[in-house]
Order: sequence, then structure tokens, then C-alpha cells
Amino acid sequence: MSKRSWTLSLLRRRVALASIYARLGDVSVFSGLVISRVDLSVANLERSLHFYQDVLGLALLDSSAGQATLGVPGRPLLHLVEQPGARPSLPSSPGLFHFALLVPHRAALAQFVRHLIEIRHPLQGVADHLVSEALYLEDPDGHGIEVYSDRPSEQWSWDGPVLRMATDPLDLENLLTEPDAPWQGMPEGTTMGHVHLHVTDLAATQQFYCGLLGLDLMTTYPRALFVSAAGYHHHFGLNTWQSRHGQPAPRDHAQLRGVELIVPDADLERLQRSTGTSAHPLKLSDPAGNPLIFRRD
Repeated sequence: MSKRSWTLSLLRRRVALASIYARLGDVSVFSGLVISRVDLSVANLERSLHFYQDVLGLALLDSSAGQATLGVPGRPLLHLVEQPGARPSLPSSPGLFHFALLVPHRAALAQFVRHLIEIRHPLQGVADHLVSEALYLEDPDGHGIEVYSDRPSEQWSWDGPVLRMATDPLDLENLLTEPDAPWQGMPEGTTMGHVHLHVTDLAATQQFYCGLLGLDLMTTYPRALFVSAAGYHHHFGLNTWQSRHGQPAPRDHAQLRGVELIVPDADLERLQRSTGTSAHPLKLSDPAGNPLIFRRD
């Protein structure tokens, strides 16, 4: 897509969204929201399956020609579609910054650290976010991944309506005092806790996620927003750290194909009214073009 065509497409999207916002008035926040699955394209499915099973510890739940679904028993979390020879994902374009697997307890996070040490797989980073403790790594196509455990919400701190979050050093030594247990893959109860996206314009992004979708703005970082439903610390991170005014990734790059969300009937109906469609699943794109798929609970 040429720069001129992309600019015209972006302008049309913003005009369409503006007409929707004008009809909304006051928007009720979501009564509930679950991120069920993230869909990605990858260059080599066999290579990706090795990584996601042997390194990340997900189970292969289903596969067909050029596609595979992974997760934990009874819960699909990731769908991969092979695009042979695709080049690595582009951080300067809209798309996935990382998807984040929420493990059910701190001991599970410690078990994952021990597993990575045992197989000598490097981490890209670690962080204490005050509300959670997190590990960061990357798949063979450059897709970012976070694995984290939450602190109890009673331990979260607030500055008025703003949730305190940070990116502080993680005390790995303290984390590894958690009880040891043999690594048996990602544990049952692991969920897709949140998704962090590259976006191109923070003002338009906030208007979409908070104005149209009705999510709550929980906190901000420089050039980043964190929004959620039902009081969670965030279901979406949204940043322009590398992608401000970025153009869509060329088709020959591995990239985000969709984020699937499960919402209560009332919230789906509200979004259908707001967007003037009765489609189910409801497919929307944010102002940067990131694809979201809403399904009924």
C-alpha cells in the first residue's frame, strides 16, 4: 500500500469513527470482557510449534494444513497461520507489541523461570509492574510475549482514580524462593491476560477504546495508555513508542491477524447499535487498523 493510499484509508476510518462517536453520547463501561485468543501469522509453522510447545509450554490443541491452535487444556489461547517465508514482524508498524499469558499464581511464574534456565533460553527482559511481575521473550518471528502473575488487587495502589503502575526491576532471587515443582508446561488456569498493541495516534486510540468501546483508562505512561474493563489493571496496553504515524506492515511480514474478545450479550448489543451492524462475530479495527473480533459470551 502506498503512503498516499494508506493516508486516505486512515482519514476515511477516522471520519467513520467520528460519526459513530457523535451518536454514542454517554457510554456504559463493559460489565465484563475476556481476551480469548490472539491470531498471528508466522513464517514457518514447524519452527513456531517447536517454540510454543517446547519453550513456552503451550499444548497443541488442533492443527490443519498450515494452521495450528495452541493453549492449555480446554482453553485455546493462540492461533497460528503459516505464511511461508514471511519476514519478521515490524515494530514500526501498527500491530502486536506483545500478548501476555497470565499464569494462575506466582509459583507458576517461578516454575517457568526455572524451565527457561534449564533449557538455556534467554529472556528479553523482566519487570515488576507493581500490580504484577512479568517476564518478556520473543518468538522466532519477532512477536513479543509476556508471561506474568498478578499481585492481589488489594495490594494495588491508587493516586485518586489513577492506578499506580511502573516498570521496576524484578527481584528474581525472591521469585525463585517460591516452591519448586517439575515443569509440565503452562498450567491449567493460564489465560490471555492482556494484549499490548503498537498504535499510531494516542488521541484517536483513546477515543476508540474508551469512547467507542467503553473501556476505562486505568493509567498512562509517556506515549502509552492502559485500558480495561471491570477494574482490571489493563486488558489493552497501547503505545506509540516505535509506531507513531507508522504505516501498516507489508503483507510479506509476520503480523497480528486478530484479537478475539468474549463479551456479555448486553455489551455486544451496545457495540452493534453503536456501529450500526448486527454482525456476529462483530469485527472492528482500531484507528491504527489493529483487528478486534467480538463474540458473545
